[in-house]
Amino acid sequence: MSSQPWSVARSRRHRRAALLTTALTLPALALTACGTQTAAPGGPADGSRPSGSSAGSGTSGGTSGAPAPTTSAPSTPSATTPGTSGTGGTGGTAAKTVRTAVYFLHGENVSPAPRAVTAPATATAAVRALLAGPDGYEARHGRTTAVPSGTRLRSLVIRDHVATVDLSGRYDDGGGSLSMRERLAQVVFTVTRFPSVHKVAFEVDGKPAHHFGGEGIVLNGPVGRADFESVSPAVLVESPLIGDAVRTPVRVWGSADTFEAEFRLKVTDTTGHTAADVLVRATSGTGTRGTFDVTFPYKAARTGPGLLTAYFVSPADGRPVTVDTVPLTVNR
Repeated sequence: MSSQPWSVARSRRHRRAALLTTALTLPALALTACGTQTAAPGGPADGSRPSGSSAGSGTSGGTSGAPAPTTSAPSTPSATTPGTSGTGGTGGTAAKTVRTAVYFLHGENVSPAPRAVTAPATATAAVRALLAGPDGYEARHGRTTAVPSGTRLRSLVIRDHVATVDLSGRYDDGGGSLSMRERLAQVVFTVTRFPSVHKVAFEVDGKPAHHFGGEGIVLNGPVGRADFESVSPAVLVESPLIGDAVRTPVRVWGSADTFEAEFRLKVTDTTGHTAADVLVRATSGTGTRGTFDVTFPYKAARTGPGLLTAYFVSPADGRPVTVDTVPLTVNR
């Protein structure tokens, strides 16, 4: 049996194999449009942003629970109180709305989407928002979910940086091994967005899930983001999130595993004009996921729907290879 927390006959998809040959590691950076950025050491810090701003909240991929840089006007997401079920608040305490993200799928990889949840049971509320699935805007832009409709959250308890998530039996119904890995990853990434949670232990109908589904996935213990590299994009943009409105300069942060830690970020405005195209380096590369946090200016011809594209230039033939896209409102 594999020594990893979960073992499965994982054959990396051909696309991922190709990415590994061109995989990049990213030292943190500071960029200029159409230039190169160098990020500060360490990953992005947790912090939520007000609607319409360009910064987000969360933890960097690869190292669950690593804090990200705080934003201007931060509202730090907090998970439930350790040792509690996270299903309610404290009497007499005013409810506080926190902006976080839930993780759907874009293609076969996890992709964050913004959600507002009410403190103090923020991790619980985030998982329930995940189970509700993508909204219409997100679905129109290719966001899907592997979580079966009708899955219910029974409880969520956080203790010693491990969230024990108990889901109804519908959660492990149907689907092949890829679908099983995707739905596990969706919950893991959603819950570890909160800096107090590093790993997730799964239960189904109140019983520990040692074997998940009928696809040979063995859960030997709590799992973290690093256990789901096969369903993580080579560049995971954690902020801005799908549908966000951004202004220049725009801050972009997340994690990446790319060849020599390099990739590019491009902003396209509503006219199709390239408003910025910058080279980014993460804190590590080729086979090791690093973090990045960059701020760069762009020049849009017009305000309206736009696109943030993460891509790299193939060392084999020099062609651009798109890793992921994030639809935005780009303000002039």
